[in-house]
Amino acid sequence: MKFSLLFEMQLSGPTLASEQRLFHAAVEQAVLAEQLGYHAAWAVEHHGLFEYSHSSAPEVFLSFVAARTSRIRLGHGVTLLPHRYNHPIRVAERVATLDVLSGGRVLWGSGKSSSRVEQVAFENDVNTLHEQWLEAVRMIPKMWSADVFAHKGRFFDIPPTQIIPKPLQSPHPPMYAACTGPESAAAAGALGLGALNFAVGSTDYLADKVSAYRTAIARAEPAGLAVTNQFACTPAALVLDDDRKACAYGFRGARFFVQSLGQYFFSGERPTGPLSVNREFFSESDLDLAMQQRNSPNDVQNACVGDPTMAREFVQRFIDIGVDELAFVMQMGTVPLELVTESIRTFGEKVLPYF
Repeated sequence: MKFSLLFEMQLSGPTLASEQRLFHAAVEQAVLAEQLGYHAAWAVEHHGLFEYSHSSAPEVFLSFVAARTSRIRLGHGVTLLPHRYNHPIRVAERVATLDVLSGGRVLWGSGKSSSRVEQVAFENDVNTLHEQWLEAVRMIPKMWSADVFAHKGRFFDIPPTQIIPKPLQSPHPPMYAACTGPESAAAAGALGLGALNFAVGSTDYLADKVSAYRTAIARAEPAGLAVTNQFACTPAALVLDDDRKACAYGFRGARFFVQSLGQYFFSGERPTGPLSVNREFFSESDLDLAMQQRNSPNDVQNACVGDPTMAREFVQRFIDIGVDELAFVMQMGTVPLELVTESIRTFGEKVLPYF
């Protein structure tokens, strides 16, 4: 099992000052994560998702992390590939440059975004997002390997061009895709891609998802020049020595995370301004109930929240399911930055070495 961090750059009630503090704190947290032995720092790409995610330029953030570290992997989780977001030549160039400068530490995930905010802001053809992504994800590894690249397809018509620089990793950085249900996990596996998944769902649901992925990847026709057989989950997390304090802040943060995600990705709307989400602490009785339900087979929220003992139980459940990597979302909008740092340290010192 690998342990990583996923940075959404979430903020509840952001100001210019708090936004600035968040970005600098996230760099320091990634540096700390390397010191503690975490595997990777993943950064999302989102645009216009006020409060939910202010990570609109992950390539810049990851470059700062690369310059301050020497071992931790640098994950794009994910780059948006439909060409109104990013032309594939620019993606190939940026990822390769980061791979060169970091000494070959990039993990590259891609996706297409189901948020109406992003789709409409960039004037995308919503009906062809998947097809645009698929054409681009097959092109980029060829750009990295060909001396001269040319392509004529449905969405792209690129004359012979030298795409430079080339990545340091051979044949190219490991490739991943964003996944939701078992069908999309199987689709990623069929393309030989690592799977980046939310952690929600019962134990049986997640086990079925892993199984669908493994079956598909066993017969993959890789989009790239290598298969990345890795199934990662991204649970909300807050791990502190004080179990109840971790739950009070962690469950509140996880609820903010889930509810804000729902407004942007599942409402079909394009919200602007502060989100209509619950930012209050749980009542004592609701907190008691949430604590009792942790780590049960039917705990569909799957937040890694509590003290190190509870965190070890959580991790073991995902090991038993067959998950390869947990990329924790510790930096949730309502969680104070100092508690995020404390959680990274507590997990790194008292849970990670156990595995």
